[in-house]
Amino acid sequence: MLTEHAKIMKAFAAAGEITGRKKLQKMIYIAKKIDYPFYEKYNFHFYGPYSEELTLRVEELCNLGFLDELKEKKGGYYQYRYALTEKGEQFLGHYQLDMPPLEGCMQDLNEQSARFLELVSTVLYFEGLEKEEVKEKVFTLKAKQRYTDEEVDEAYQYIDSLRNLVKH
Repeated sequence: MLTEHAKIMKAFAAAGEITGRKKLQKMIYIAKKIDYPFYEKYNFHFYGPYSEELTLRVEELCNLGFLDELKEKKGGYYQYRYALTEKGEQFLGHYQLDMPPLEGCMQDLNEQSARFLELVSTVLYFEGLEKEEVKEKVFTLKAKQRYTDEEVDEAYQYIDSLRNLVKH
């Protein structure tokens, strides 16, 4: 029943604390796109790929006491920090989940900035297009972020490095 919830919990167990809802969305999306078995549906949203399903699952995990959500006021906005609770760790310990090791990938993703993950996830969202078309989409849809050609190239290199990490 809670298989998809358990997968999200496994991502938290691998990453440790995740700061920011946007970052969490991008981390799961990127992991999904590089072949981790996450099945949440994503649509393109203001900050790139977004999953209503993931938002609901995280809310349910918080309500069950498996995830801890800490809301902090940062300047003019609120930032959320998430971490697996002891109750969540115990639940995962009893749950049989057939999943490739997530640690390296999730920790690496968690070390990146939300801004960079937004770029990487946007590149992955349009990966069926030619690189120049992807750049055009990024520069148009993400004009406010002012991404550079170098950052887009860096995103492609990062995606390749993550895919290599998964293969090993």
